[in-house]
Amino acid sequence: MSASTPPPPTHGNGKYIALGLLFLFGIVGLFVWKMVLDKPAPAAVAPPPPGSAPPATTFSQSQVDEVPPPPPPEPDAGPPRKVASTNNSLAGCEVKTCAGSITSDLETALAFRAKQAHRCYDQALTQDNTLQGKVQITLRIAPSGGVCSAGVTANDMGTPAVAQCVAGYFKSTGHFPAPKGGCVDTAVPISFVPGGR
Repeated sequence: MSASTPPPPTHGNGKYIALGLLFLFGIVGLFVWKMVLDKPAPAAVAPPPPGSAPPATTFSQSQVDEVPPPPPPEPDAGPPRKVASTNNSLAGCEVKTCAGSITSDLETALAFRAKQAHRCYDQALTQDNTLQGKVQITLRIAPSGGVCSAGVTANDMGTPAVAQCVAGYFKSTGHFPAPKGGCVDTAVPISFVPGGR
């Protein structure tokens, strides 16, 4: 009687590959699931009670730094011009004299925009590190907060480039908090000194 020999071993790599793929899919699935669970839920903001004033707007330094620079200024744009538009946000711009007044929110927003406009000066300092002076921007803001006009009314920096760039920042804003009692004309003086803000 002859002894039977065992069958030759078969290479069952297929099941190991399948287990490896299943393990890999499991890890990826856990990672995706963890990402979905770690996503913060949007914060619910309660509307202010009727008759209360809206909260004052505050700006962090990171918000100031995230604002892109305005387009390059147009050469020798001349005195400020009034913008004629059928846009409802600019209704009230066409009057000769504005009777509105600046609110604290509007004042804060103007100061924020003036701080952002220092980027124009910082760029100019790379060309001339002795450059300094004052620029005054005159704005007309519609009753809705739209920017009717923005222009340079004073500039003792010796170059129009910084002043025109600053005016561009204010024009590109497009909208501020609404003034009280109608449109408002205001002047925003800005001093530029190397190393100062």
